[in-house]
Amino acid sequence: MRFVWASLGLLSVGLGLIGIFLPLLPTVPFMLLAAFFFARSSERLHGWILAHPTFGPSIIDWQERGAINPRGKRIATLSIVLVFAVSLLLGLRWQILAIQAVVLSCVLIFLWSRPSA
Repeated sequence: MRFVWASLGLLSVGLGLIGIFLPLLPTVPFMLLAAFFFARSSERLHGWILAHPTFGPSIIDWQERGAINPRGKRIATLSIVLVFAVSLLLGLRWQILAIQAVVLSCVLIFLWSRPSA
C-alpha cells in the first residue's frame, strides 16, 4: 500500500509542477495532496516536500493552522477576477456567468476566511 501512496504523491507533485506553467491547473493544492500521500508512504519524501524552499512553508502553514499566505490570497483573487473578466469579454451566456460567479464567490469566501500565514 505504501507504494500506491508514494505513487499518488509523485503523480501529485508532477501535476503540481505542470500547474506552474498552466494557469488552470493549481499548484499548491497538488503539493498539499502530495504531502498527504507522502506522510502515509515515505518519511523521506514527506521530509523532502516539507523542507522544499518554495512549497514547504505553504504546506506547513496549512497543516499546522489551515493558514494561507496573504500574497497567495491576493494572487488567487486577482486570477479569479481576471478569469471572470475574460468570461465577460467573451460574451458567455448569462447562465454560465451566473454559475461561474457563484462558484468563484464560494472559492473567494473560503480563501479569505482562512487564517493568514
